[in-house]
Formats: sequence, structure tokens, C-alpha cells
Amino acid sequence: MTYESQQVKIFVVEDDPVYQKMLRYIVELNPDHVIQTFSTGSECLDHLNENPTVITLDYSLPDMSGEEVLKAIKTYNKNINVIIVSSQDSINTAVELLKHGAYDYITKDADTKNRLLNSINNAKKSTSLIREINQLREEIGQKYDFAKSIIGESSAMQRVFKLMSKAINTNITVSITGETGTGKEVIAKAIHYNSERKKKPFVAVNIAAIPETLIESELFGHEKGAFTGALARRKGKFEEAHTGTLFLDEIGEMDINLQAKLLRALQEREVTRIGGNEVVKFDCRILVATHRNLPEEVKKGNFREDLYYRLLGVPIELPPLRDRDKDILLIAQHFLQEFSSDNNMGRIRISAEAQKKLLNYTFPGNVRELKSVIELSAVMCDENVIEPSDITLNTMQKEGQFLWEEMTLRQYTFKIIRHYLEKYDNNVLKVADKLDIGKSSIYRYLKEMED
Repeated sequence: MTYESQQVKIFVVEDDPVYQKMLRYIVELNPDHVIQTFSTGSECLDHLNENPTVITLDYSLPDMSGEEVLKAIKTYNKNINVIIVSSQDSINTAVELLKHGAYDYITKDADTKNRLLNSINNAKKSTSLIREINQLREEIGQKYDFAKSIIGESSAMQRVFKLMSKAINTNITVSITGETGTGKEVIAKAIHYNSERKKKPFVAVNIAAIPETLIESELFGHEKGAFTGALARRKGKFEEAHTGTLFLDEIGEMDINLQAKLLRALQEREVTRIGGNEVVKFDCRILVATHRNLPEEVKKGNFREDLYYRLLGVPIELPPLRDRDKDILLIAQHFLQEFSSDNNMGRIRISAEAQKKLLNYTFPGNVRELKSVIELSAVMCDENVIEPSDITLNTMQKEGQFLWEEMTLRQYTFKIIRHYLEKYDNNVLKVADKLDIGKSSIYRYLKEMED
């Protein structure tokens, strides 16, 4: 149902009884309008709990000024559209009232009827749009409820969930690290949409995807004529994210010279557009992410140490998929269900042998690669069952991928034993034979692994 066919509550506040009747007649020309009339500002304010969509407000009332009533209305609910109807044809007065949140300013003259009806219709459209945006944000918030959007039962992910739970209750900066494809932006969105800022903007900027010459303009904005191609004033991402959250993805790719300007903006909570002198204050939460080891980048001189500590906040390190045990199967089932549902493919399952193939692969592309693998497998399978032959894995992995992480010899040994135990369903005798060691050695390692 569109806004035109919905009943809309409108208050008419006018102390002149004749003009009040005329305004009522004009507004009632639309049968979807439900009208209430008031002769004083205080009467109107006493009924704000009825949540009108539009209020037409006389500027000169016997008990309060129109400006006082306007401010009280906006304090109660900033989304109520207030149209000032005044006998004063004063540009200065109109400008001041519009600054205080009035939707429109209409003078009492021969054109009042047409202007008022047009203004009310536009105000209804504005309210409808706001409701749609709020509804979308609510739906997005539900989508990023991290009990639903982030799948994982492994101990590594439980630690992530614990840190996220602590982060959402404050405005502290959060730095999210992890390999490419581990889901850093999903974590950032989940933090935002579960925080007190969830109904405010979430603005994401991928530093690596923007040419160095444009990053400053993208973040801080620019004035018209600031450089070639700047045909109009443009707000930067800090301004766009005001009252919400700014997510700086791949922050480790930022040029060292721009890092100083970013640090100053974060310290002062203000920016100046390129080519301008006006200082623009902002209030937004900062979330950052990178696949780089920032402490190492600091040592190399590629990242400012003071900026690193300014951004550190709550550090959340996302584990690679290969370290998340059987989360691989949980996530695979989720992607499979999502893909089959979107493509009307019916219920598809993954055979036990196919599950083993997935578990025995290290997924260098992490969750992103798993999603691609599962979607292709769903297309290739027959009779709605994914078999090992349907699963296409990256055969171009570099030799020595096993040495992805730097670990001690003992840690590598633990990893090898754990891999073979999972591969052979915890058959210790078979694993001992495959590794050419005594089963007592495996039991000893198992005990040490538990400790």
C-alpha cells in the first residue's frame, strides 16, 4: 500500500477561527487526511502522543510563538513534518524557522491552498521514505544479527563472538585483522547493526580500491573548484557517516603521507574539505580492517605508530578457515541452502565422502573460496547430492602451502597428527601406520594436545 492510499493524521494549529475552518477545508480535500484542529500551541503539544504525520502551524499564536512550538515538536519527534503558515512575509523569519527544522514556510495569500496541498503531499512522501529506510535498516540489522550472519561453533570463533559482544556495548574503535576472505566486513556490519547506532548510517570505504590521488577527497570531501573535475561540493565519508559508523577496510594500504591527516581527523573529530576553510565536526564510530600485520608495518616504517595505537581499540583477529575445524561444514551447509533456495534447486545435501574432501582442504581463500566452491558443486551435482567428484578445489596451490604459518616443530607435529586423525576417523592404529610411528606416541601427543 502506498502512502497515497493510507490515512494520514494532520494537526491544524490556527487561532483565527475563520482561517482555521478554511485550512481544515483545504486539508480535507484529500479524503485520506484525518484532521484535528487546535487554537493554541499548548493544546497541540498536549496531543503529540497521537503522532501526527504533518502539523500546519500558525506562526502567531496567543500563548506561544511559532518558533517555540516548532522546537517543542522537534524535541518530541524530529520526524513530524511542520509546515509554518504565517501572515508574515519575512525571508529572515522563514530562514530561521527552516534552520530549526520546519518542513516548509507558507504565507497567507491567494496561493495558500495550492502551496499547502503540495507541501503536505511532499511531506507525506518524505515520511514514507523515512519509514522505508528505517524498515530496511531494521531488516539489515536482523540480517547481521551475529547469531545468524556469522556461523561458527569452533573455539576460535567463540573468542571472536566474545570480543564482539563487548565491542557492541561501547563506541570504542575496533580493529579487525585476518586473511583475505575471512569475513572482516561481515564482522564490522554485525558490530554496527547490533550497536546503539544501528539505525544510523554504515559507511564502508575500501582504501585499496581507491586511487591514492582520490582517497583524501573520498574521506574528507572537497569544495567546488578545488581541483580539476571538482564540479560541485562533495561531502566526504566522515560527513556521510555522521552519527553512524565509518568502516575503513584495508587500512594498511593507506599512503604514509595521508595517515597524518587521518590521525589528526580522528584526534580532533573534525575535517576540512579540500579547497575549503570550513571546519566540519563529525561524530561517528570507527571500525578498521586489514589483512596486513600492522605491527610489522610499523617496524618497516610503512604505518605510523601513533595512528596504529589510535586505531587499535578492541583488536579482533579472525581465524583462517583452516583453523576453524568443522565450522567448514556448517558454513558449507549454509551457503548450499542459500544458493539452492535462491535458484529453486530443492534440497541438496553433501555426501559423507564429499564432506571429508572439504575438511581435508586448507581453503587459502577462506570463507569466500568456500562459498564459490559450494555454489559450483551445487550446479555440478546430480540427484541433489554433492559427491567428491562435484567439488572443484584449487589445484594451483603453491608447493609448501602447509608451511603457511610459522610454528614450532612440536606445533607442526600436533597439526599433522590431528589432520590424519580427522582424515581416518580417529583410527589410531591406521594413523600410526600411515605416519610410521608407534600408537603410544600418538596417545602421548594427544594428551599433550589436550593439556
